[in-house]
Amino acid sequence: MAKAPAKRSTKRLSKDEIEAVFSAFERDNPEPKGELFATNAFTLLVAVVLSAQATDAGVNKATPALFRLADTPQKMVKLGVDRITDLVKTIGLYRNKAKNVFALSQQLIERFGGEVPQTREELETLPGVGRKTANVVLNIAFRQPTIAVDTHLFRVSNRTGLAPGKDPLQVELGLLKIVPEKYLLHAHHWLILHGRYVCKARKPECYRCVIAEWCRFEPKTPPPKDWDGAPV
Repeated sequence: MAKAPAKRSTKRLSKDEIEAVFSAFERDNPEPKGELFATNAFTLLVAVVLSAQATDAGVNKATPALFRLADTPQKMVKLGVDRITDLVKTIGLYRNKAKNVFALSQQLIERFGGEVPQTREELETLPGVGRKTANVVLNIAFRQPTIAVDTHLFRVSNRTGLAPGKDPLQVELGLLKIVPEKYLLHAHHWLILHGRYVCKARKPECYRCVIAEWCRFEPKTPPPKDWDGAPV
């Protein structure tokens, strides 16, 4: 029985093409921002924990009321698991997430003096916090040049040829090697937002992509018949 042909790997972008890609992202959006609502490092940490397997938009509907009542670990612990659960019940997997939020708040008080730690190793010891969550917090709250690989960034990295990889860690480490240092702080935001709004899973909108000329994805999707090229 003949073997199925091996899937052809995506050709990687050259150093000059990588520079061009991130230069284009920077021109298009010089200061990209995360879309989760947060007021400080602690609320950001909680929001990212709540966002696992949920949309940012869905999390943002629940967290303003939660953070008005509890924007510190001390206030969150005082709120209690049942009240936290009630406030985040519109978010998927809310029961387990509420327990994690309560437990991580306790640990922040007991082990870190109520402060959010600034290393990945320490963050990953907290309930509900994995590598991706830690990287988001380090990048946004503490402006460290980390790359948090979500499903959007994973897709974009593989489609474009920036840093193809079989799993999120391989993609993360690949990007850290090839992204020019001057772009590292914002790289993960550019890639996530690009995947969320342009390089979509089912049908990428290549006709309005700022990096289309360097992207390895083929065939490029044409504009819809009623598209007039106006900014979206």
